[in-house]
Amino acid sequence: MNDIQINPDEALWQWGTVLINQTLISTWIVMILLVFGSWLITRRLSSGTTMSRGQNLLEVIVGALRTQIREVSRQEPGPYLPFVGTLFVFIAMSNLLAIVPGYHPPTSSLSTTAALATCVFIAVPLYGIARTGISAYARQYIQPSIFMLPFNIIGELSRTLALAVRLYGNMMSGSVIGAILLGFVPVFVPIVMQLFGLLTGLIQAYIFAILAMVYIASATQAHETTVDSPDS
Repeated sequence: MNDIQINPDEALWQWGTVLINQTLISTWIVMILLVFGSWLITRRLSSGTTMSRGQNLLEVIVGALRTQIREVSRQEPGPYLPFVGTLFVFIAMSNLLAIVPGYHPPTSSLSTTAALATCVFIAVPLYGIARTGISAYARQYIQPSIFMLPFNIIGELSRTLALAVRLYGNMMSGSVIGAILLGFVPVFVPIVMQLFGLLTGLIQAYIFAILAMVYIASATQAHETTVDSPDS
């Protein structure tokens, strides 16, 4: 049986410090498809009752994301929709394309999931500072006492690591299991697993985006809770 390729970060071409691997190629494919698809859908938007299927699908996705953000944060979804929506759409598209032969989802690479988790790690304090101010946001790290500072910092780092490893582990395990089954069982079983993998990919995109919103909501609401509690 042929060796199973499970390392999308292995170099396909390298010249000096410039390295091209399967993860990089897959990421650019996803970005190009998203940019071209966005342009194709939004170039002729309609405000009437008649609209294209692409616009209808886009409005359904945006509406669902706005509802989820509002329910999680109890705030207006406008400021958070571009970031959280981009996370969801990128991860979902990356995972859905796994059905294409020869394509390796960039989310099955730890470098990609770590980069996405790092974006969340940076976005959380930025949103928190923008809403509560830098001094108020920093104060939550020493609540209820200054001795909690190292533990709160470790908590921030650990949840970032958990985001990266959770997405990577789920996507990588699905790819490996599908490859193993393809070598031992009839073709229709891997097809069923592939369809199940697509559903799992959408669920993982949803979980990642919602967890990112939970962390952002926690950062933007922590100071308000602290301020209101003495008066209650």
